[in-house]
Amino acid sequence: MPPVPDYHQSVWDDTLAAHVTARAGEWLAEDLGHECDWTTLATVPVEAEARLNVVARRAGVVAGLPAAAIVAHVADPRLRLAAEVVDGTAVEVGRVVATLAGPTRSVLTAERTVLNLLGRMSGVASGMARLVAAVAGTHCRVYDTRKTIPGWRLLDKYAARMGGGWNHRHGLDDAILIKDNHRAALAARGIDAAGAVRRAREFVTATFPPTRAASLVVEIEIDALADLAAVLEAGPDVILLDNMGPADLAAAVATRDRLRPGIALEASGGIRPETVAAVARTGVDRVSSGWPTHDAPWLDLALDW
Repeated sequence: MPPVPDYHQSVWDDTLAAHVTARAGEWLAEDLGHECDWTTLATVPVEAEARLNVVARRAGVVAGLPAAAIVAHVADPRLRLAAEVVDGTAVEVGRVVATLAGPTRSVLTAERTVLNLLGRMSGVASGMARLVAAVAGTHCRVYDTRKTIPGWRLLDKYAARMGGGWNHRHGLDDAILIKDNHRAALAARGIDAAGAVRRAREFVTATFPPTRAASLVVEIEIDALADLAAVLEAGPDVILLDNMGPADLAAAVATRDRLRPGIALEASGGIRPETVAAVARTGVDRVSSGWPTHDAPWLDLALDW
């Protein structure tokens, strides 16, 4: 199949580092109650120094180590979080993934915020890795969704990439995606799904310079096979097949292959570790799932002396 325009893919870069830096103080203040760590001040000598290990208590995929290092530095510039593995590494129980060293008071004060960040991001990465492993042997890619914690989307998206998945659109500015409620609004004015795609194509061509227009994904969601042929004719880049069973998905793939093989098909709705393999085997090119960001358990990490 010819290449299809795709969404922006997350990497650890200066933009993501600045995003974490701007929020780290707020995350730490939440745990401090905007005062201080009274327990540590009451019990730990000011001159004490410590070096602790961040240890995996469950097997999974690690993500968020550069972000955790920034949080530690914001908590106290004398703290050093040194990674023992790189983001995206699969680790077993007991593996040391990083060390945190510096004044003991600061280590103890930053501990929970650092572990929360690593646990959440590594949980998302581990959940995505389960989905990716389940579709091994097919050509199907696994994408995340916008079902993320408000304010944490960039971190959730980065973590999904570290789990071996692909990023769907980051936000409403990242693509044209005509969803069911868009279609309902247009249907009230007599415009069907194919007409919605044509309107979107006309808008993109009229609004953006050619390079941007060519790279902007135009996608539409349908939930009935009856709409497929007309939508294929309208020429989106991607058709999202929402909540269809394996038989309908396989039929959609056959229709696409016959009429417009250059258009990608994406399955969505109820995509979980126990369902994703059957969906991928239908021949769809992509699945999108919010499971890693809203249901996958955090990875249990601890800070051990």
